[in-house]
Amino acid sequence: MTEIHDIPDMPALRARIDDVDRQLMALFAHRHALIDRAAQIKRGNGLPARIDDRVEEVAMNARRNAEAAGLDPDFYEALWRQLIEAAIAQEDRQLNKDRP
Repeated sequence: MTEIHDIPDMPALRARIDDVDRQLMALFAHRHALIDRAAQIKRGNGLPARIDDRVEEVAMNARRNAEAAGLDPDFYEALWRQLIEAAIAQEDRQLNKDRP
């Protein structure tokens, strides 16, 4: 892998950023599939989409991971809270898809 300081110019840098963005989207798609599986498991166990203790655990994990990576923990916690809310909505749709 090329070191960041070895990237020669803006076109090359932009191409690397675009590649990272594609990788992130692939990871988000994988996370989305895992959320679908979580909904299936929750449905089978009679669990709700929102489990407040887990919401806080995931948000705090994001915060700790951001800090460990040298990133702004407030920003990434807020971003992850948006991801969490989207995941809860996704699970809720799965859990309630048979309801009128």
